[in-house]
Amino acid sequence: MTPATRATIDDIARAAGVSKGTVSRVLNGHSTVAERTRQRVQTVMAQLDYTPDPAARHLSWRTGRTLGLSLDRDDPLLHPYQVLFRRALESQTAPQGVQLVDLRADLTRMARLPSAVLVLHALDGDPRLEYLKAQGVPAVLIGHQPGAFWVAPDDVGGARLATQQLTAAGHRQLVYLGSGPSQVAQDREYGCRDAARAAGATLHTIPSDFSVLGGYRAVRRAWEGGLRFTGLFAQSDESAAGAVAALDDLGVRVPEAVSVVGFDGLPELPIPLTLTTVAQDIPRIAATALTLVQEAIAGRPPRGEFIPVQLIPGATTAPVPGGMP
Repeated sequence: MTPATRATIDDIARAAGVSKGTVSRVLNGHSTVAERTRQRVQTVMAQLDYTPDPAARHLSWRTGRTLGLSLDRDDPLLHPYQVLFRRALESQTAPQGVQLVDLRADLTRMARLPSAVLVLHALDGDPRLEYLKAQGVPAVLIGHQPGAFWVAPDDVGGARLATQQLTAAGHRQLVYLGSGPSQVAQDREYGCRDAARAAGATLHTIPSDFSVLGGYRAVRRAWEGGLRFTGLFAQSDESAAGAVAALDDLGVRVPEAVSVVGFDGLPELPIPLTLTTVAQDIPRIAATALTLVQEAIAGRPPRGEFIPVQLIPGATTAPVPGGMP
């Protein structure tokens, strides 16, 4: 159809052989619609290139809707990245009357699910997406997965930037501080290894979680165990801060002896130096996630988007020292 003959809900209902109410429930992501009916309506909407009216879509968010944030059971709500991401979401959802709900339990055990869900802490083939799809709940992954709605920072490219910052300064004895099954950890390690390999650098992995304490303990244990390096890339700013603190307690000066790069671009860290970091565009990730939620509610075809990242030089990196520390 041309813009002048834009498809309406009446057109969709007539072509799909259902009521206007059923089309409305499909658009709003209600789980009371049979899956075969939902798929038929969505197919017709795609065929007729149907796009909901922006004003009507705005109103759909004002009728007591809830947006769930599916978190890891052990993830602290006051995690700095979590706080920034939630703040970015609330700046856009609050004016529209949308309530954010933290979902820390197993989704399959919940008696009632929110109107839509953002799935955080992505795993490859994340099972939460299939479950939500089966329940008819629109979902967006903060990560990446074929056939799903998703948005993610460019973790692989950002890790390459961080490692290239070290190798360009002459560092060839490198450490990746991180581990875990999450896509974030795996993608950042992959990008780091790729850049280290391209530069002919030696790379060791020190397993660690994303926290300050985890980074501190892991680096201190590795250094006291005899591992030596001049460049360290941490999978998060917090673990990088822990690494800096551990090296300082060990009498190893940063950046004179060891250069450190983090990832996330967090504004405040418990270290005296300004951290060299790869910064995410958290507001843009949040805005894109909400756009994708609306597209999922409207029955649009799934799509994903990588959000660019930026290397921000700080005081924790310097040219390689003359010899190994």
